[in-house]
Amino acid sequence: MKRLALVLLLVAVAAADHVVAQAPPQDGRGRAGGPPTGPPGGGGPPGGRGAGRGGRGGAVFDMTGYWVSVVGEDWRWRSFPVRGDYGAVPLNQAARKIADTWDPARDAAAGDGCKAFAAPSVMRIPGRLHVTWQDDQTIKIETDAGQQTRLFYFGTPPAAPGDDWQGSSKAEWDLGNAGAGGLFFGGGRGGEPAGSLKVVTTKMKPGYATRNGVPFSAGATLTEYFDLVKTKSGVEYLVLTSTLEDATYMSQPMWTAVHFKKQRDASGFKPVACGGK
Repeated sequence: MKRLALVLLLVAVAAADHVVAQAPPQDGRGRAGGPPTGPPGGGGPPGGRGAGRGGRGGAVFDMTGYWVSVVGEDWRWRSFPVRGDYGAVPLNQAARKIADTWDPARDAAAGDGCKAFAAPSVMRIPGRLHVTWQDDQTIKIETDAGQQTRLFYFGTPPAAPGDDWQGSSKAEWDLGNAGAGGLFFGGGRGGEPAGSLKVVTTKMKPGYATRNGVPFSAGATLTEYFDLVKTKSGVEYLVLTSTLEDATYMSQPMWTAVHFKKQRDASGFKPVACGGK
């Protein structure tokens, strides 16, 4: 239920007018589900969610285009990273010992300036995204912050050597989560169920879970849900709720939520390398 609460909060912040349901899938029988990890929910098969769908042909919604961060959630930590100010991050003592010595200049000198732009943190850095289909089975997300590229594979991801900050990401259209539109109106238009894009990322090169040096290990797992929310005036928001699980450095899963507003074109999308000005 924590995931549902996060989406509800984000929609309340993001939508200036009434929200309408996201575009429905062409088939499926899903219902609003629970958080990214947890007990089985209603409406889906064993595991608690609806059957997964693959690729562009099974897309529940269209998230391609340019998006800009709406910095409302955790704006202080996202925009002004300060050593020792960890907010509600559930870091353990081992992580705190590392984070308390965070020095971005030292990281840059060691060639590790992109540690804060790894998959668990890059989506929370204020900036813009460009989302495209690399092919019919792969979604590509380019960030202007850090010039990072994330690839979400609906098929089997290629072997990951473990030296990529973005790791290996497996995607599916999850019909068991109705998305923010479904939370308000019971699914897609016409009473049809809706869904989310679920992405599970593993095999990441160890980096930072936050901009101010909280570490994550090579054994960490990042689970993300992307939901599309539309307002009656036609404004689109991409809502992302995430869970980072890391037994090495976290005392419990780290839950985060951010959202992005759809842009008409590429205006303002100016990729800058890690550490760039």
